[in-house]
Amino acid sequence: MLFWPLVIGAGVIWTLVMVIAAYAVRTTPVDPERTERLARSMVRWGGVALPTVVLAGLLTFGLIVLRDTTRGQGETVVEVDGEQWWWRVTYEGEDGPIRDANEIHLPAGQPVTFRLTSDDVIHSFWVPAIGGKMDMIPGRTNELTLTPTETGIWNGVCAEFCGDAHAQMLFKVVVTDPDEHAATLERLARPADVADDDPGLAVFQENGCGACHAIRGTPARGRVGPDLTHFASRTTLAAGIREITPSTLRRWIAAPEAIKPGADMPAYDDLTEADMSRLVDFLMRLE
Repeated sequence: MLFWPLVIGAGVIWTLVMVIAAYAVRTTPVDPERTERLARSMVRWGGVALPTVVLAGLLTFGLIVLRDTTRGQGETVVEVDGEQWWWRVTYEGEDGPIRDANEIHLPAGQPVTFRLTSDDVIHSFWVPAIGGKMDMIPGRTNELTLTPTETGIWNGVCAEFCGDAHAQMLFKVVVTDPDEHAATLERLARPADVADDDPGLAVFQENGCGACHAIRGTPARGRVGPDLTHFASRTTLAAGIREITPSTLRRWIAAPEAIKPGADMPAYDDLTEADMSRLVDFLMRLE
């Protein structure tokens, strides 16, 4: 929206400068006093007044456009926290916040306001197929409003170097029609369907996984790592770098740094084969 106003404004200033230059070259000074008065008048009006008016107009127009694109309130609000090196996602639900991670669900054809911040270093939120990027700064919340127009799954990235695994800090944006989106949020708001005596949940708790990860509907209420309540409904593992499969999940649990250097999650390579199988089966049922 700023392109043509900038072109027109620059064109006006350039034309004025060329006219003054041509006049100065072609005019032969006859009356020194008259020439000096004319020169001063050109400086006042052509060199100060007109550029001031043009630049003030461009600034005003730019501020209006920036206000509309960055601080507009969409019908959907999504809070995204940048972490090293994953994404904490929170939706506004009727009964409270709906927490997820590394995957963002949006309704097609409706404006969405992202509230973006960071808990550690500066990150930058960017979904190239949908719209511009915005920095995520610790202690500050920036807002970005985008309107996805097509359904599909789009890739998102961190566009600001943030440490060892910066290049592996990815996420998915899933755009569906509004009715399907509402059904998705309703599903994400529900607690996990887990029995209290589930053997996989026992392995999860006995090994301290619940100290970092939350699974709503269970005693696991950790806030350090991603919420796993509906882990298996996501398309990727480790913030967008691997497809979720039982074999990939098994390798991730045993040696996270082998897949994502710098990952804070400890390795659980000492689990027995039986316990590893129970844990993987349990996590793959969290849909």
